[in-house]
Amino acid sequence: MSEETKERCCCPAEDRAGSSDNEKRLGWHEYFMSVAHLISRRATCSRGHIGAVIVRENNILSTGYNGAPSGLPHCNDGNCRIYKSIHPDGTVEENCVNTIHAEINAIAQAAKHGVSIRDSDIYITASPCIHCLKVLINVGIKTIYYDKPYKIEHIDELLRLSSIRLVQVTMAARPKE
Repeated sequence: MSEETKERCCCPAEDRAGSSDNEKRLGWHEYFMSVAHLISRRATCSRGHIGAVIVRENNILSTGYNGAPSGLPHCNDGNCRIYKSIHPDGTVEENCVNTIHAEINAIAQAAKHGVSIRDSDIYITASPCIHCLKVLINVGIKTIYYDKPYKIEHIDELLRLSSIRLVQVTMAARPKE
């Protein structure tokens, strides 16, 4: 093999400038949470962009983002319809009638394609709402990894009663590439 072949790289020389073999490689948690954040950019909810990635043994099984059911008008098309519900502690929560949460969409995608998600983990850009948590418990998710907290006080009791783990994975600010 010639020297030219051994040294060839698919990246332009200017992309390699300043890089070194010592740059930190993404860990699994950071990698999957980054994927969840990327997926959240597909969300059509005008109130929040959430992404979810279901993983087992470091393999992505399914993904989802929040938005309207397939083929139906999206909230960002002016179709957002908000309803209010009251928690037992008296706090009021607002939700959209049309939006399916990212976690449920990831579960639905797995079911649609016949992928078992029992004993897997999920990475979500925000902690789950109480309704999504109940479904995650029922489908056999072992650990929920999340970036930003969302009304965690509403899910404390269910977490305590279930065997599911909730772990925060804080995304460090990374320099723009």
